[in-house]
Amino acid sequence: MTNFKFEYIWLDGYKPEASLRSKTKVLAFKDFDGKVESLPEWSFDGSSTEQAEGHSSDCLLKPVSVYPDAGRKNAYLVVCEVLNPDGTPHSSNTRALIEDDSEDYWFGFEQEYVFTLDKLPLGFPSSGYPGPQGPYYCSVGSGNVAGREIVEEHLDLCLEAGISITGINAEVMLGQWEYQCFGKGAKKASDDLMVSRYLLARTAEKYGVKIDLHPKPVKGDWNGSGMHTNFSNEAMRKEGGKDLFHAICEAFRPVHEEHIAVYGSSNEQRLTGLHETQSIDQFSYGVSDRGASIRIPVSTAQNWLGYLEDRRPASNADPYLVTARIIKTVEGALIPQTV
Repeated sequence: MTNFKFEYIWLDGYKPEASLRSKTKVLAFKDFDGKVESLPEWSFDGSSTEQAEGHSSDCLLKPVSVYPDAGRKNAYLVVCEVLNPDGTPHSSNTRALIEDDSEDYWFGFEQEYVFTLDKLPLGFPSSGYPGPQGPYYCSVGSGNVAGREIVEEHLDLCLEAGISITGINAEVMLGQWEYQCFGKGAKKASDDLMVSRYLLARTAEKYGVKIDLHPKPVKGDWNGSGMHTNFSNEAMRKEGGKDLFHAICEAFRPVHEEHIAVYGSSNEQRLTGLHETQSIDQFSYGVSDRGASIRIPVSTAQNWLGYLEDRRPASNADPYLVTARIIKTVEGALIPQTV
C-alpha cells in the first residue's frame, strides 16, 4: 500500500467573492486509479469559512474532479462541492447551479491577474509609478516584465495536471499577466479554472508574492483585470450564420444587468468605457471591437462560424456563475428557432 496525498479544494462562503480553501487527506491505495469515484466524502468546520454556525458547524465535501499534482509527491488535487449535512447542495455551492453540463458548450477563460509585493504590483517602484503603459504587453526583458519565473512554473504545473492552458502572456500593466484556460462543458471548464487559480496562489507563496484578482488593482490610467469568457455551442460552431450570431448577441441585451450581477464585484471600477472596455451601464457588440461588451472575433465573422467573447466578466468572477448565466441566455436565444 502507498500513501497518497489528496488536496480537497472548495469555495468558502465569503462575500462578495468566495475564496479558495483546501486541506490534505492522506489515503492508502495499492495503486490509485485516478478516478474521483474512488475518493470518499470529507467534512470541515463551516463556522470558520462563513458556511455554518458554530452550534452546527459540519459541512460536507463531495469530490467531483481530480487532477495530478506535480508539485508534491504521490499527490492529487481534488475539486469538491460543498454539501449540507443532509447531502443537499450548500447555498454557497455555485457549481450546483449549472443545469446544462453537456460538452456541447465550450468555454475559454482569459484569466488576468496581478502579482503584488508589499501591496504594490510586482515591478512597481516603492514610491511613484513605473513608466506609462505601452512597453509591457507581451514584452520581454528586465524592467518590462516582472514575475516570469512564477508564470512559467505555474504553466508547467497546470499542464502536468492535465489542465488545458492554451497560452500565457504579459499584460498591459507591469506585473500583470494572463493565461488562457479552455474546457468542454461548463463544470469541467470551471473546475479547471479553479484548480489553475489554486496552483497560481500556491506557487506564488514560494516567492513571497500575492495574487491580486481585483478588477482595478491600480487606480488611474492603468488597465484593469478581466476574465474575458469565450463561448460556443455546436450550433455556433457548425451551423452558424450571421443571423444566428446577431440573435445570440441581442439576447444578451435585455439581461445585461443579470449578467453584471454575477460577473464579479467592483467591476464598475474596470468597466468604464476606457482601457478596452464598454461602460458597465451600456451593452454593445461588434466585430473585432475590444471596446464592446461582446466581441465578435474577426475569425468568426469571416464565415459566421465559431465563438463569441464576453468581455464583461471581472478577473475575480466565479466561473460557475458566469458559465451558468451565459448558457441560460444562449439557450433563450435559440428556443424560438427550434419551435
